[in-house]
Amino acid sequence: MGSSKLFTIILFSFTFVFLIQTTLGTDPLFHICSTSENFTAHSPYESNLKTLINSLIYKTPSTGFGSGSIDLTQYQNQKAYGLALCRGDVSTSECKTCVSQATKEILNVCPYKKGAIIWYDNCMFKYLDNDFFGKIDNTNKFALLNVQNVSDPIKFNNMTNDLLSFLANEASMNHKLYATGELKIGESERVYGLTQCTRDISSVDCKKCLDGAISELPNCCDGKKGGRVVGGSCNIRYEIYPFVRE
Repeated sequence: MGSSKLFTIILFSFTFVFLIQTTLGTDPLFHICSTSENFTAHSPYESNLKTLINSLIYKTPSTGFGSGSIDLTQYQNQKAYGLALCRGDVSTSECKTCVSQATKEILNVCPYKKGAIIWYDNCMFKYLDNDFFGKIDNTNKFALLNVQNVSDPIKFNNMTNDLLSFLANEASMNHKLYATGELKIGESERVYGLTQCTRDISSVDCKKCLDGAISELPNCCDGKKGGRVVGGSCNIRYEIYPFVRE
């Protein structure tokens, strides 16, 4: 999608994050509009994209992941490619709701763009006018963090890195490319983590993508009580409270 790497850090306090997740949980976390060329209304590309969106809304909820390409016309270079991924712990109905909302919202915030990506807490949706399947997306990336600091940043950073590195390996060996876990840090403290990849990439590339995301943590979330690095092919998250559904 764009030619230059985009890495955005979004700062939230713990309280503000909590409010967003409880009262505004349906709002997108972030979106990126591609710098590729636009399409016009009622064009063959628009027809292909809308058909692709309807297909992904239908096929994604059953497994939490859907991908595909559509070319219903005889015109060249009008094929639309897309994928949708839901967080591994959300229900089928939550997945469908999120993907439906994501596909609608991205067309509003990136009108007539031939490529775009949008992330929510429960899902992501990405489309483009060329084949991106099977390739790690290192272009589209952002970070979220809790601005509160931990009391022992060196110990906390090391434990968080250990947990996420373990979960990166676990996710790469899971058929859903998804893993969660927790680690006890002190007498009463724990850190909770999540790792996930889009299922168009291989197990090897999933591990590579997650390791790359973990390596970004010192740049965004050093000594912070929570953080995420979210990209077009994988994402990681850690918090000091449970955030994954049982």
